[in-house]
This record gives sequence, C-alpha cells and structure tokens, in this order.
Amino acid sequence: MKYDVVIIGAGPGGIFSAYELIKKKPELSIAILETGHPLKERHCPIDGVKVKSCVNCPTCSIMNGFGGAGAFSDGKYNITNDFGGTLFEYIGRDKAIELMHYVDLINTSHGGEDTQMYSTAGTALKKLCMQNSLTLLEASVRHLGTDINYVVLTNLFEEMKERVEFFFDTPAEKIEAFEGGFRIHTGKGSLESRYCIVSVGRSGSKWMERICGELSIPTKSNRVDIGVRVELPAAIFSHITDELYESKIVYRTKKFEDRVRTFCMNPHGIVVNENTNGIITVNGHSFEDEDRKTDNTNFALLVAKHFSEPFKDSNGYGESIARLSNMLGGGVIVQRFGDLERGRRSSEKRIHEGTVQPTLSATPGDLSLVLPKRILDGIIEMIYALDKIAPGTANDDTLLYGVEVKFYNMEVKLKNNLETEGYEGLYVIGDGSGVTHSLSHASASGVFVARDVLERI
Repeated sequence: MKYDVVIIGAGPGGIFSAYELIKKKPELSIAILETGHPLKERHCPIDGVKVKSCVNCPTCSIMNGFGGAGAFSDGKYNITNDFGGTLFEYIGRDKAIELMHYVDLINTSHGGEDTQMYSTAGTALKKLCMQNSLTLLEASVRHLGTDINYVVLTNLFEEMKERVEFFFDTPAEKIEAFEGGFRIHTGKGSLESRYCIVSVGRSGSKWMERICGELSIPTKSNRVDIGVRVELPAAIFSHITDELYESKIVYRTKKFEDRVRTFCMNPHGIVVNENTNGIITVNGHSFEDEDRKTDNTNFALLVAKHFSEPFKDSNGYGESIARLSNMLGGGVIVQRFGDLERGRRSSEKRIHEGTVQPTLSATPGDLSLVLPKRILDGIIEMIYALDKIAPGTANDDTLLYGVEVKFYNMEVKLKNNLETEGYEGLYVIGDGSGVTHSLSHASASGVFVARDVLERI
C-alpha cells in the first residue's frame, strides 16, 4: 500500500497534520496508523461502582485512540511559549503563537465556538503571587472541557474520514528507510510513503526510543515531573478559576530551591486514573456541561527532575516511584493533608468524615512512604505558599492523590523544520518528539510539519 504521507499516531499532532494536508491539497493520499480505537469505541471500564480501579486493558482507551491522550482530558489549549514545550526554539516565538491561534480557529469552527478564552493579561493575581514568592506564568487559555473536546474531535474525524485512510488497532512495529521514502511495518502488513510523520505521544515513548536506536537518530534525556494531585472545595480557588480558569503558578522552595508548579487545574472537576505502559497514575478532568460539574477543584503539584550523569533514565526514575505507589495501594493512593503533616496514614473513616469527598475511588494510605523526601517537602512548602493566595488550601481535609507523573519522551535531535537528522522526509512531532508537552504545542507542530511537506510536494 503506497501513500504520499503516512502518519503514525492519531493524537493532536497527527490529526492536525492530516487536517492541514487535506485542506490544502485534497488529492494527496494519506494514511494514519493508530494503536488504539476510533473515538466512539474508546471506553474505560472504570465506572466507580462495579469497576473501581484499572483492570489493565491490552490497549488503554484513556491513553490511546483517535484524539490521543488528550481526548478525554479537560481540553485546555494554552496559547503561550512560557510552558507546554519548546517548539519556539525550532520555529520561532511568533510563528509558534501564530500556529496556536490557527489551531484555536479550527477548534472553534468544529464545535468549540461557544467556549471561553481566558487570559492572565492584566490580572491582579499576578501581583498577589509576587507578594507571596509565587510566579504566575503568562498565557491565554481556551477551555473546551472534556465534553466539548469530544465534540470537536468527532467533527474533525467526520470531516477527515473520507479523505484519510485510518488504520485503527494497528501499531507500527518498525520504520524502514529506503531510497525515495519509508516503509512502515505493522502486524497487518506494510505501508510505503514518500513522507512519514511520527506523532506517537507520551505513551509511545519506549517505542520511539527503540525506533531512534534502530535508525541511529541521536536523542538526549528529558525530564520527568513527579508529584501529587490536590483536591479541595471549589470555593477555595473560585476567585482564581472564575477569572483565569487555569493558572500556572510556580514556587521556588526555600529549603532546596526546587521549582514546584501547578499543572492541569480543573475547576468543579473530577480526579481520574491514567495508565501509562501498565503503570497507574492520576490525572484530572473537567466539563463545560453544568450537570457534570462537581463541588471540588483539582490540580497537580509537580516537581521536575532531570538526570544526566551517570544516571540518565528520568522516566525510569518516575516509573519506579509510580510502581511503588501501585504496590502499596494497588493503584492510586489518597491522603488527607492533615494526616500527611501528622505523619500518619489516612483511613477510609477519616476521609469519609472530612469536608472534601473524593471524586476518585483510591486507596487511603501514606504518601511519605512513596515520594522522596525532597519532592514531598517541596510539595508541602508549595501548599502553604498557595494557602496565602487561596486561604484554605492547607486545610487538614485537603486531599492529595499520588502519584502524578508526567513522563516526557527523550528529546529527538531534529532540524528546525522538525525533520530528523539524516532522513529527509521523516518528521517527529507532538509529545513523542520530546519537544512539545501540551495540546496546543502538539497541534501547532502538526500544522507546521504539514506545511513543510506541502512546500516540498
């Protein structure tokens, strides 16, 4: 089977690559290989009643399938160069912002037109943060919500399915370069193309590492973010979330001078499990639909760790901590902040009697037996710092879920057009490249590469 372009991965990068190609040159033959299922067939068996924890499906529908790991996220598109990746280092700051706005136009024309764009510009919170040793990062945020994000992805698929050949439940096994193109091998046969765009996301990190080794593409170690997900009454953060929806706040600890940051804030949202290569971690979702909103807000507190010599496996370090949590709790552990401060394990009774009712069924436990002291000390410092701008954050009944780990693919050595060294026509984009870490950056990288292919064609 021969195509002009083969895209590996139907996450944001792959979707926006294909979309741009078919809009600008409809006659192109394009194939997308995807490990997971079509969007309508992506269902996690965890219902909180009969199935309360991960059952280790052969293919995790939360992490894989059309829409990628972001399909069931809360659909936040952060338009900024301050966080979310280093795409601007390759294509320039202005071009990166321009492409993120272009992605936003596509989203708002496919079902997201009634959603709100938030901005940190001119907010009084910036001054309040500075007065309390916190830094508020600049960004504009389009919040689609998990429900509207699903609608947008459905509409994009409906528009693309007649012009793009999708191969679902078809993992790529190997990429072979030959004169004039690439041969992509799968368990169901092989495909050939002049151009190959790899967009395998975070769940494809081990696969990407193997492929780079086989093709002798240089890589370097990336960081891993380790921490907890905080859940508290929505009213405590309402003065922040009502204005900004998501605030990226950074704190530099006094003890170790480590950077702790908030991540993925979900007002009136829920806490959820996430399965990455068989490791159960925690994440958060939120919704636009008023009927699906809860009384709680959740967000992550993360500490970045980057190893170089002699140990270089940042992801392996994060995996070992997550596996320890899984071993002790059978999955995700939840603990009251008051219990953590008192050095005792949380119990079902104490959590049930607390003022914050958990939105995820997790095992009451002791996070101090899982997280390294340096990371845990930083998280505790950050909670007290946030308590100064959002009083009540450090309440005894605030819930901490662990662990939350954000794995980053090793960074693939790429040229400024996101093409691999030594292989003309082979691009690596999205989170699989180690360059982008967000929906907006991954999508923008997809558009950028599609335009580069179109210029060559």
